[in-house]
Amino acid sequence: MANNQQLLLGEGAGSAPAVFVEDVFSTYLYTGTGSTQTITNNIDLSTKGGLVWVKPRSAVGSNVVRDSARGLTNALVTEETYAQGSGYVTTFTSTGYTDGTMITNGVTFASWTFREQPKFFDIVTYTGTGSATTIAHNLGSVPGCIIVKRTDAAGNWEVFHRAIQSTPASSADYAIQLNLADAAAISSVWNSGTPPTSLVFSVSGGSTVNASGGTYVAYLFAHDAGGFGLAGTDNVISCGSYTGTGAIGNTITLGYEPQWIMIKEASGTSALYQDWYIYDNMRGMPVGTAIDDQRLMANLSSAEASYPEIGPTATGFVCEATGARLNESGGTYIYIAIRRGPMKVPTVGTSVFIPVTRAGTGAATTVTGAAFPPDFLFNIDRFGTGPAARYNYDRLRGAGQTDLRTNSTAAEGSAGAIGVSSFDMGGFSIASTGVSFLNDGAASYINYLFRRAPSFMDVVCYTGTGANTTQTHNLGASPQLVIVKARSDAGTNWLVYPSTTSFGNALYLNTTTAFIGSGPVSALSSTTVTFYYYGNPAYSASTSAVTYVAYLFATCAGVSKVGSYTGNGSSQTIACGFTAGSRFVLIKRTDSTGDWYVWDSARGIIAGNDPHLSLNDTAAEVTTDDSVDTDNSGFIVNQDAATNVNVSSATYIFLAIA
Repeated sequence: MANNQQLLLGEGAGSAPAVFVEDVFSTYLYTGTGSTQTITNNIDLSTKGGLVWVKPRSAVGSNVVRDSARGLTNALVTEETYAQGSGYVTTFTSTGYTDGTMITNGVTFASWTFREQPKFFDIVTYTGTGSATTIAHNLGSVPGCIIVKRTDAAGNWEVFHRAIQSTPASSADYAIQLNLADAAAISSVWNSGTPPTSLVFSVSGGSTVNASGGTYVAYLFAHDAGGFGLAGTDNVISCGSYTGTGAIGNTITLGYEPQWIMIKEASGTSALYQDWYIYDNMRGMPVGTAIDDQRLMANLSSAEASYPEIGPTATGFVCEATGARLNESGGTYIYIAIRRGPMKVPTVGTSVFIPVTRAGTGAATTVTGAAFPPDFLFNIDRFGTGPAARYNYDRLRGAGQTDLRTNSTAAEGSAGAIGVSSFDMGGFSIASTGVSFLNDGAASYINYLFRRAPSFMDVVCYTGTGANTTQTHNLGASPQLVIVKARSDAGTNWLVYPSTTSFGNALYLNTTTAFIGSGPVSALSSTTVTFYYYGNPAYSASTSAVTYVAYLFATCAGVSKVGSYTGNGSSQTIACGFTAGSRFVLIKRTDSTGDWYVWDSARGIIAGNDPHLSLNDTAAEVTTDDSVDTDNSGFIVNQDAATNVNVSSATYIFLAIA
C-alpha cells in the first residue's frame, strides 16, 4: 500500500480518482459446486489487497478468513482460537477471487470482501515484542475498530472498539473477543493510556496480541472518516454504539442506508450470552416486524437463522424486536456498519435494468439474466393463461414475503403466501408456494428487474403519521416520478405523482383515470420527499399507522428519462438523450382516460407491430399495434387506435430506460 503521507491526501482530492463503496466492499452469494469457483464481485484484490470472509449459510460450517497480507493459502476461523491453517486454495484477481475450498456441492455460501482502502479498511501483520509497543498502519484515519489474531499459535480474537474504551483512555481499557459471546471486560491488551491515532495503534505485551516472537494479523476498520464519493467526503463505514430500549422502533442514525451490519451486546444483563450477529441486504435484511431477517454469527459455526430483528432506513437502521440479541433495555451494543451501494451514478441502462421473457415451468425455479443483483421485480403474465395479476416484489420489503399488484387496491400479500424466495446475484428465485402465481406451466411471463442506483431509482418504506410526513431518500436527485402504495391498508389506490405537473395533481396506477386532485406529494428535493395526508385513506399517502412503499425515478443521463409530451395526431420522436434507443417505455395519457402501457425490447420494440401490456388491468398482451417504434435517441410514438398514445393535443407522461 501507499505510504501514510500519500494516504492523508484523501480520496477525491486533486487528481485522485473518486472511490465508491462498491469498489471496496461486496456481499456475494453463491452455491457450491464441488469444484473451484470464480467469484466476480468487481473488487480489485490482486493489486489493492484485501480480505475475503466466507461462511456457509445452509449448513454448519466455519467462518473462514483469508487475506492478501498473510498469504492466500493461509486461513483463520473467527469462531475458533486456532493458529492459521494452510492449504486453502485461493487466488485474488482484479475482479474478485477464485476459491477451491469453500465450494461444498449444494451448500449455499455468503462471501464478504473488504478491499484495503484508506478511510475504510487496512490489514497489518507484525511480530510480537513481548512488551508494550506501537504499530504503524495505513488506514489514513483513526481506527474505529481493530481486530487482532495471533497466527502462529492459539489465541482469542481480540477486539478494540472505540465505543467501549474508557474516556479518556487512562487507567483502564476494555476488550471484547470476536470468537466469544462474552461481554466487554477491563483488559490491558490495548496498551492502556495510548489510544490509536491515524498513524499507529498500541498493544500491550499480552500473548493474544504481542507475545515475543509471535506473529499477528490486525484488521482495522475506519469510522465516519469520509474519503468516498465524488467530493471525497462521504462516509461508508461506521463503528458506533447504541443503547437498547426493550421496545420495537429503537432507531440508530448513520447518515446512510446500510448494506452490512455486525452487532454485539457489549454490556447489559444478557451481554455475556449474546453472539456477534451479522446481517446484510443480499441475504435479506428487510423492513417490518413480521418479516424475517437472515443472520449469521461470527463466533459460531451455526447455519443461517431467520428472525425479524433489524431493518434498514434511508439514514441508518431500526431494531424491530425487543429481545437481548439487539435491543435489551439498558444494554450497550457495538456495531460495524457499511453503506449500501452503488454510490456511483450509472452510465449504461443494462447495469440497472433488464427485461426478461420466460416460459412458466410449473415448478420452483431460479430466473437469471441480469448483470446486477436486482432490488425490484415486476412479474407479468403476458397472455392471461395463469393468474394474470401484475405482481411486484422488492428487496427492501423482503423477498419471499410480500407482493403488491398494480392492477389492484389490495393490501400487501400475507407473509410467504406468494413466494419469491430470494433476490439473487443476477436474478431471483421462486419458491414452491409461488409457482401457481409466478411460474404457471401454461403461462408466459415478462419480468422487469431494476436495481436501485443514484439518479435512476430508489425505494423508500415508511409509516404514515396522520399528517404530512417528510421522508429521506437516497436517489441523489429530485424524484421526477413518485409511485406510492399503502402496504397495510386495503382499498387504497396506487398514487402517482409526475414532476411535470403541480403538487396538487395525481394519477392512479391501478386505473385509467386522467389527472385528479389530491396529489400524494407536497415537496421534493434531492434528499427528501414530503408525502401528503388527506382524511380519506383511499388517496392519502400518510394515513396514521399505515405502512407505505414509494418507488422513485429520475432522469439519469444516457440511462433513463422521465418526461412528458403533447400528441400531434400522427408520429413524433421522443428524444431521451440515449444512443441506442429505449429498452423499456411506459406511457400514460394525463388529460383523459388511458391505460398505463408498457413496451420493452425483450418482447420487441420495432418498426411495425409491437406487443404491449397494461399495468392497470389483467388483459393479455396485445400484439397488433404500431404505437411505439425505435429511435436511437429514445423512441417514436405513432397514433394507433390500439393505444391512442399520440392523439392530437392530448398530454402524456412517460418513463423510458435505455
